[in-house]
Amino acid sequence: MEDNSQKRLAELVQQTRSLDPREALSWLATRFPGKTVFSSSLGMEDQAITHLIWENDIPVDIFTLDTGRLFQETYSLMERMFDRYGKRIRVCFPDAGQVQELVNEKGPDCFYESVENRKACCGIRKVAPLGLALKGMDCWVTGIRAGQSGLRSATPRVEWDSARGLVKFHPLLNWSLEEVRAYLSENQIPYNPLHDRGFVSIGCAPCTRALKPGEDERAGRWWWENNDSKECGLHVPASREGQPALTANHE
Repeated sequence: MEDNSQKRLAELVQQTRSLDPREALSWLATRFPGKTVFSSSLGMEDQAITHLIWENDIPVDIFTLDTGRLFQETYSLMERMFDRYGKRIRVCFPDAGQVQELVNEKGPDCFYESVENRKACCGIRKVAPLGLALKGMDCWVTGIRAGQSGLRSATPRVEWDSARGLVKFHPLLNWSLEEVRAYLSENQIPYNPLHDRGFVSIGCAPCTRALKPGEDERAGRWWWENNDSKECGLHVPASREGQPALTANHE
């Protein structure tokens, strides 16, 4: 990280240390006017953050990635959000030509065959569109929580994404899943009904299943792989800062 980036990060850490999520989001939107963006996977955490932004008229752009393989419940949730808030989340799509080439070359369900294929699919459907959506931005807000997985447990609330050259802010990093659920209920925020059927982390339909008793929150994602490979490439852990981004949220 360059010296200027280090100074900027230190400033942000100091300024947001004592702020609650709403206050921190408002401050960052002022610090980076027109260049603060939130990527929503429409999960529970993201629904809470969207509510914070829209209910308080915080000038943060919200977008989601439509991979073309989402659950119908996820699409229906987008409409319920419009009914609730009168606003639409901006939808970003993958390059149709790249998707077509991947499917024709390796098959529509090639991600089950190898980690390499799965990361290639995630790279085309998620990572590349994310890169375009973040282009020109200075601050990227996410719904990451430390309790979602061991890989995310050491994530700082404010960090520097060296691969993309911007600040990342995780407003609900230290919230528990129970706190998120309570916030949704208290504020009557729409959420995906799959959460009530054992799905905690929801991504593409072919790559997500309900949790089994005792499993961690992201065990239902790419369940046929071992835990070491189970990130899609949207988020590079802080411990890998300076290394190239993985090639494959919502999150």
